[in-house]
Amino acid sequence: MTDCGSFEKPELVCPAGTPAALRTAVDAGADAVYCGLANETNARNFAGLNFSAQALEQSIVYAHQRNAKVLMAVNSFATAPRTSLWHDAVDIAANAGADAVIVADIGVAAYVAANHPDLRLHLSVQAGASSPEAIRYYCKEFGVRRVVLPRILTVGEISAIHREIPCEIEAFVFGNIGMMSEGRCSLTNYAAGISTNMHGVCSPASAVRYVGNSDGSTSAELGPFDIDCYSAQQPTGYPTICKGRYTTPDRSEPYYAFEEPISLNLSSLLPDLMRAGVTALKIEGRQRSRSYVHMVVSAYRRAIDDISAGLQPDLTGLAALTEGGKETQGAFKTKKWR
Repeated sequence: MTDCGSFEKPELVCPAGTPAALRTAVDAGADAVYCGLANETNARNFAGLNFSAQALEQSIVYAHQRNAKVLMAVNSFATAPRTSLWHDAVDIAANAGADAVIVADIGVAAYVAANHPDLRLHLSVQAGASSPEAIRYYCKEFGVRRVVLPRILTVGEISAIHREIPCEIEAFVFGNIGMMSEGRCSLTNYAAGISTNMHGVCSPASAVRYVGNSDGSTSAELGPFDIDCYSAQQPTGYPTICKGRYTTPDRSEPYYAFEEPISLNLSSLLPDLMRAGVTALKIEGRQRSRSYVHMVVSAYRRAIDDISAGLQPDLTGLAALTEGGKETQGAFKTKKWR
Protein backbone atom coordinates (compact mmCIF):
# COMPACT_ATOMS: atom_id res chain seq x y z
CA MET A 1 0.00 0.00 0.00
CA THR A 2 1.08 3.61 -0.60
CA ASP A 3 0.45 6.09 2.21
CA CYS A 4 0.00 9.49 0.59
CA GLY A 5 -1.53 11.41 3.44
CA SER A 6 -3.94 14.14 2.41
CA PHE A 7 -3.78 15.51 -1.13
CA GLU A 8 -5.91 16.31 -4.13
CA LYS A 9 -5.49 14.15 -7.21
CA PRO A 10 -3.12 16.09 -9.48
CA GLU A 11 -3.64 16.92 -13.13
CA LEU A 12 -1.50 14.97 -15.61
CA VAL A 13 -0.09 17.44 -18.16
CA CYS A 14 1.36 15.85 -21.29
CA PRO A 15 3.28 16.96 -24.40
CA ALA A 16 1.94 17.22 -27.95
CA GLY A 17 4.32 18.16 -30.73
CA THR A 18 1.73 17.46 -33.42
CA PRO A 19 -2.06 17.08 -33.69
CA ALA A 20 -1.57 13.30 -33.91
CA ALA A 21 0.48 13.34 -30.70
CA LEU A 22 -2.24 15.40 -29.01
CA ARG A 23 -4.86 12.82 -29.87
CA THR A 24 -2.52 10.08 -28.62
CA ALA A 25 -1.94 11.87 -25.30
CA VAL A 26 -5.65 12.49 -24.78
CA ASP A 27 -6.53 8.88 -25.60
CA ALA A 28 -3.80 7.65 -23.23
CA GLY A 29 -5.35 9.52 -20.31
CA ALA A 30 -3.89 13.03 -20.23
CA ASP A 31 -5.91 15.54 -18.22
CA ALA A 32 -4.28 18.38 -20.15
CA VAL A 33 -2.05 18.60 -23.22
CA TYR A 34 0.34 21.44 -23.99
CA CYS A 35 1.32 22.45 -27.51
CA GLY A 36 2.51 25.45 -29.54
CA LEU A 37 2.13 27.14 -32.89
CA ALA A 38 4.51 26.44 -35.76
CA ASN A 39 6.64 29.54 -35.22
CA GLU A 40 9.16 30.95 -32.78
CA THR A 41 6.56 31.93 -30.17
CA ASN A 42 7.07 28.57 -28.49
CA ALA A 43 10.23 26.94 -27.16
CA ARG A 44 10.04 23.88 -29.41
CA ASN A 45 10.12 25.58 -32.81
CA PHE A 46 11.37 22.66 -34.92
CA ALA A 47 10.49 21.84 -38.51
CA GLY A 48 7.68 19.28 -38.70
CA LEU A 49 6.44 20.05 -35.20
CA ASN A 50 3.64 22.18 -33.80
CA PHE A 51 0.25 23.43 -34.91
CA SER A 52 -1.38 25.72 -37.41
CA ALA A 53 -4.24 27.88 -36.12
CA GLN A 54 -6.73 25.56 -37.81
CA ALA A 55 -5.12 22.40 -36.43
CA LEU A 56 -5.10 23.95 -32.96
CA GLU A 57 -8.82 24.70 -33.13
CA GLN A 58 -9.63 21.19 -34.35
CA SER A 59 -7.42 19.65 -31.66
CA ILE A 60 -9.08 21.65 -28.91
CA VAL A 61 -12.46 20.35 -30.05
CA TYR A 62 -11.10 16.78 -29.97
CA ALA A 63 -9.69 17.26 -26.46
CA HIS A 64 -12.77 18.96 -25.03
CA GLN A 65 -15.03 16.23 -26.36
CA ARG A 66 -12.99 13.81 -24.23
CA ASN A 67 -12.84 16.04 -21.12
CA ALA A 68 -9.21 17.04 -21.61
CA LYS A 69 -7.74 20.55 -21.62
CA VAL A 70 -5.37 22.18 -24.08
CA LEU A 71 -2.67 24.55 -22.81
CA MET A 72 -1.02 26.74 -25.43
CA ALA A 73 2.71 27.41 -24.99
CA VAL A 74 3.66 30.99 -25.94
CA ASN A 75 6.77 30.57 -23.86
CA SER A 76 9.67 32.12 -25.77
CA PHE A 77 10.71 35.74 -25.24
CA ALA A 78 9.16 38.34 -27.53
CA THR A 79 11.73 40.26 -29.56
CA ALA A 80 11.41 43.79 -30.92
CA PRO A 81 10.18 44.91 -33.34
CA ARG A 82 8.09 41.77 -33.93
CA THR A 83 6.17 41.52 -30.66
CA SER A 84 2.93 41.34 -32.64
CA LEU A 85 3.83 37.72 -33.47
CA TRP A 86 3.48 36.80 -29.79
CA HIS A 87 0.33 38.88 -29.41
CA ASP A 88 -1.18 37.11 -32.41
CA ALA A 89 -0.34 33.73 -30.87
CA VAL A 90 -2.21 34.68 -27.71
CA ASP A 91 -5.18 35.89 -29.77
CA ILE A 92 -5.22 32.61 -31.72
CA ALA A 93 -5.21 30.61 -28.49
CA ALA A 94 -8.05 32.67 -27.03
CA ASN A 95 -10.16 32.50 -30.17
CA ALA A 96 -9.61 28.75 -30.53
CA GLY A 97 -10.83 28.10 -27.00
CA ALA A 98 -7.57 27.10 -25.34
CA ASP A 99 -7.93 26.46 -21.63
CA ALA A 100 -4.79 28.44 -20.77
CA VAL A 101 -1.70 30.06 -22.24
CA ILE A 102 1.75 29.39 -20.83
CA VAL A 103 4.00 32.47 -21.07
CA ALA A 104 7.51 33.45 -20.03
CA ASP A 105 7.87 37.03 -21.28
CA ILE A 106 6.63 39.72 -18.93
CA GLY A 107 5.31 41.78 -21.85
CA VAL A 108 3.32 38.84 -23.19
CA ALA A 109 1.90 38.28 -19.70
CA ALA A 110 0.82 41.93 -19.64
CA TYR A 111 -0.82 41.54 -23.07
CA VAL A 112 -2.82 38.53 -21.90
CA ALA A 113 -3.97 40.31 -18.75
CA ALA A 114 -5.01 43.45 -20.62
CA ASN A 115 -6.63 41.90 -23.68
CA HIS A 116 -7.86 38.49 -22.55
CA PRO A 117 -8.60 38.79 -18.83
CA ASP A 118 -10.78 35.66 -18.88
CA LEU A 119 -8.04 33.51 -20.44
CA ARG A 120 -6.27 31.46 -17.80
CA LEU A 121 -2.59 32.42 -17.52
CA HIS A 122 0.22 30.04 -16.55
CA LEU A 123 3.80 31.10 -15.92
CA SER A 124 6.29 29.04 -17.94
CA VAL A 125 9.36 27.46 -16.42
CA GLN A 126 11.26 29.63 -18.93
CA ALA A 127 10.44 32.65 -16.72
CA GLY A 128 12.73 31.18 -14.07
CA ALA A 129 10.49 32.17 -11.15
CA SER A 130 11.63 30.03 -8.23
CA SER A 131 11.03 32.24 -5.20
CA PRO A 132 7.70 33.05 -3.49
CA GLU A 133 8.37 36.76 -4.00
CA ALA A 134 8.77 36.42 -7.77
CA ILE A 135 5.75 34.17 -8.11
CA ARG A 136 3.54 36.45 -6.01
CA TYR A 137 4.55 39.38 -8.22
CA TYR A 138 3.34 37.61 -11.37
CA CYS A 139 0.13 36.61 -9.62
CA LYS A 140 -0.58 40.13 -8.40
CA GLU A 141 0.34 42.02 -11.57
CA PHE A 142 -0.95 39.66 -14.26
CA GLY A 143 -3.35 37.25 -12.59
CA VAL A 144 -1.17 34.15 -13.04
CA ARG A 145 -3.09 31.08 -11.93
CA ARG A 146 -0.32 28.47 -12.13
CA VAL A 147 3.48 28.49 -12.04
CA VAL A 148 5.65 25.81 -13.66
CA LEU A 149 8.53 25.49 -11.22
CA PRO A 150 12.16 25.16 -12.35
CA ARG A 151 13.83 21.77 -11.95
CA ILE A 152 16.24 23.10 -9.31
CA LEU A 153 14.05 22.65 -6.23
CA THR A 154 13.79 19.83 -3.72
CA VAL A 155 10.38 18.48 -2.75
CA GLY A 156 10.78 20.21 0.62
CA GLU A 157 11.42 23.54 -1.08
CA ILE A 158 8.39 23.05 -3.30
CA SER A 159 6.27 22.40 -0.23
CA ALA A 160 7.55 25.58 1.41
CA ILE A 161 6.80 27.63 -1.72
CA HIS A 162 3.31 26.12 -1.90
CA ARG A 163 2.52 27.55 1.54
CA GLU A 164 3.55 31.06 0.48
CA ILE A 165 1.96 31.58 -2.93
CA PRO A 166 -1.65 32.10 -4.07
CA CYS A 167 -1.50 30.01 -7.26
CA GLU A 168 -1.24 26.40 -8.38
CA ILE A 169 2.07 24.58 -8.85
CA GLU A 170 3.07 22.48 -11.86
CA ALA A 171 6.22 20.35 -11.59
CA PHE A 172 8.11 18.24 -14.13
CA VAL A 173 8.12 14.51 -13.42
CA PHE A 174 9.58 12.89 -16.55
CA GLY A 175 11.73 13.78 -19.56
CA ASN A 176 14.61 16.09 -20.34
CA ILE A 177 16.25 17.61 -17.32
CA GLY A 178 18.19 20.46 -18.95
CA MET A 179 21.04 22.31 -17.31
CA MET A 180 19.21 23.41 -14.18
CA SER A 181 19.04 27.05 -15.25
CA GLU A 182 15.59 27.35 -16.72
CA GLY A 183 15.11 30.11 -19.26
CA ARG A 184 18.76 31.11 -19.26
CA CYS A 185 20.44 28.91 -21.89
CA SER A 186 22.82 30.74 -24.22
CA LEU A 187 24.92 27.81 -25.43
CA THR A 188 23.13 27.15 -28.72
CA ASN A 189 23.00 30.87 -29.44
CA TYR A 190 26.80 30.89 -29.07
CA ALA A 191 27.21 27.87 -31.38
CA ALA A 192 24.54 28.50 -34.01
CA GLY A 193 23.24 32.04 -33.56
CA ILE A 194 19.79 30.77 -32.57
CA SER A 195 18.58 30.18 -29.03
CA THR A 196 15.74 28.33 -27.36
CA ASN A 197 14.58 31.33 -25.41
CA MET A 198 14.59 33.87 -28.24
CA HIS A 199 13.85 31.73 -31.28
CA GLY A 200 12.35 28.57 -29.81
CA VAL A 201 15.09 26.29 -31.15
CA CYS A 202 17.79 24.35 -29.32
CA SER A 203 20.38 22.98 -31.76
CA PRO A 204 18.54 23.90 -34.98
CA ALA A 205 18.59 21.23 -37.68
CA SER A 206 20.07 23.71 -40.18
CA ALA A 207 23.24 23.88 -38.06
CA VAL A 208 23.60 20.12 -37.54
CA ARG A 209 26.01 18.00 -39.62
CA TYR A 210 27.07 14.37 -39.40
CA VAL A 211 30.50 13.48 -40.81
CA GLY A 212 31.64 9.93 -41.49
CA ASN A 213 35.23 9.22 -40.46
CA SER A 214 37.72 6.76 -41.99
CA ASP A 215 37.61 4.49 -38.91
CA GLY A 216 33.85 4.01 -39.29
CA SER A 217 32.91 6.45 -36.56
CA THR A 218 30.56 9.40 -37.05
CA SER A 219 31.21 12.94 -35.83
CA ALA A 220 28.25 15.14 -34.89
CA GLU A 221 28.69 18.87 -35.41
CA LEU A 222 26.68 21.91 -34.38
CA GLY A 223 27.72 24.99 -36.29
CA PRO A 224 31.54 25.09 -36.24
CA PHE A 225 31.84 22.83 -33.19
CA ASP A 226 32.37 19.09 -32.87
CA ILE A 227 29.77 18.01 -30.33
CA ASP A 228 30.38 14.27 -30.15
CA CYS A 229 31.80 11.25 -31.96
CA TYR A 230 30.12 7.85 -32.12
CA SER A 231 31.80 4.56 -32.95
CA ALA A 232 30.36 2.26 -35.59
CA GLN A 233 28.75 0.23 -32.78
CA GLN A 234 27.11 3.22 -31.06
CA PRO A 235 23.76 4.78 -32.00
CA THR A 236 24.24 8.32 -33.29
CA GLY A 237 22.57 10.92 -31.11
CA TYR A 238 21.23 14.35 -31.98
CA PRO A 239 23.90 16.95 -31.14
CA THR A 240 22.80 19.27 -28.37
CA ILE A 241 25.67 21.33 -27.07
CA CYS A 242 24.97 20.82 -23.37
CA LYS A 243 25.07 17.03 -23.77
CA GLY A 244 28.12 16.76 -25.98
CA ARG A 245 31.47 15.23 -25.09
CA TYR A 246 34.53 17.48 -25.16
CA THR A 247 38.25 17.54 -24.54
CA THR A 248 39.73 20.24 -22.32
CA PRO A 249 43.30 21.36 -21.58
CA ASP A 250 43.38 19.15 -18.50
CA ARG A 251 41.49 16.17 -20.00
CA SER A 252 42.52 14.63 -23.30
CA GLU A 253 39.76 12.00 -23.33
CA PRO A 254 36.32 13.33 -24.38
CA TYR A 255 33.88 13.64 -21.49
CA TYR A 256 30.49 15.19 -20.73
CA ALA A 257 31.65 18.63 -19.64
CA PHE A 258 28.15 19.99 -18.95
CA GLU A 259 25.81 17.05 -18.38
CA GLU A 260 25.48 13.43 -19.34
CA PRO A 261 22.45 12.36 -21.41
CA ILE A 262 19.96 11.32 -18.75
CA SER A 263 16.23 11.68 -18.12
CA LEU A 264 14.30 12.97 -15.16
CA ASN A 265 12.07 10.30 -13.65
CA LEU A 266 10.23 11.20 -10.45
CA SER A 267 7.88 8.23 -10.42
CA SER A 268 9.08 7.17 -6.98
CA LEU A 269 8.50 10.68 -5.62
CA LEU A 270 4.91 11.08 -6.84
CA PRO A 271 3.33 10.68 -3.37
CA ASP A 272 5.80 13.22 -1.95
CA LEU A 273 5.03 15.73 -4.71
CA MET A 274 1.29 15.29 -4.15
CA ARG A 275 1.68 15.89 -0.42
CA ALA A 276 3.85 18.95 -1.18
CA GLY A 277 0.89 20.62 -2.91
CA VAL A 278 1.77 20.07 -6.57
CA THR A 279 -1.41 20.59 -8.59
CA ALA A 280 -0.14 19.35 -11.95
CA LEU A 281 2.49 16.77 -12.93
CA LYS A 282 4.20 17.58 -16.21
CA ILE A 283 5.78 15.20 -18.72
CA GLU A 284 8.35 16.79 -21.06
CA GLY A 285 8.74 15.72 -24.68
CA ARG A 286 7.09 17.62 -27.52
CA GLN A 287 9.84 16.35 -29.84
CA ARG A 288 9.10 12.73 -29.00
CA SER A 289 7.21 10.16 -31.07
CA ARG A 290 3.57 9.22 -30.66
CA SER A 291 4.70 5.83 -29.35
CA TYR A 292 6.78 7.51 -26.65
CA VAL A 293 3.90 9.79 -25.71
CA HIS A 294 1.50 6.86 -25.47
CA MET A 295 3.78 4.75 -23.27
CA VAL A 296 4.84 7.49 -20.86
CA VAL A 297 1.38 9.05 -20.53
CA SER A 298 -0.25 5.64 -20.01
CA ALA A 299 2.30 4.71 -17.33
CA TYR A 300 1.86 7.94 -15.39
CA ARG A 301 -1.93 7.78 -15.77
CA ARG A 302 -1.96 4.36 -14.12
CA ALA A 303 0.52 5.49 -11.46
CA ILE A 304 -1.48 8.54 -10.42
CA ASP A 305 -4.72 6.56 -10.33
CA ASP A 306 -3.10 3.76 -8.31
CA ILE A 307 -1.52 6.13 -5.81
CA SER A 308 -4.79 8.02 -5.41
CA ALA A 309 -6.48 4.70 -4.66
CA GLY A 310 -3.84 3.77 -2.08
CA LEU A 311 -2.19 1.16 -4.30
CA GLN A 312 1.47 0.60 -5.18
CA PRO A 313 2.07 1.73 -8.81
CA ASP A 314 4.06 -0.31 -11.31
CA LEU A 315 6.53 1.96 -13.10
CA THR A 316 9.22 -0.53 -14.03
CA GLY A 317 8.80 0.04 -17.77
CA LEU A 318 9.68 3.73 -17.69
CA ALA A 319 13.44 3.20 -17.45
CA ALA A 320 13.49 1.90 -21.02
CA LEU A 321 12.15 5.27 -22.24
CA THR A 322 14.80 7.42 -20.57
CA GLU A 323 17.59 9.16 -22.47
CA GLY A 324 20.55 6.84 -22.77
CA GLY A 325 18.68 4.34 -20.62
CA LYS A 326 19.62 6.41 -17.56
CA GLU A 327 17.42 8.25 -15.09
CA THR A 328 17.79 10.70 -12.23
CA GLN A 329 15.70 12.49 -9.64
CA GLY A 330 17.72 15.61 -10.35
CA ALA A 331 17.57 18.24 -7.64
CA PHE A 332 14.15 17.13 -6.42
CA LYS A 333 15.63 14.83 -3.78
CA THR A 334 19.05 16.43 -3.25
CA LYS A 335 20.97 19.32 -4.79
CA LYS A 336 23.71 16.96 -5.95
CA TRP A 337 22.23 15.99 -9.32
CA ARG A 338 25.52 15.16 -11.07
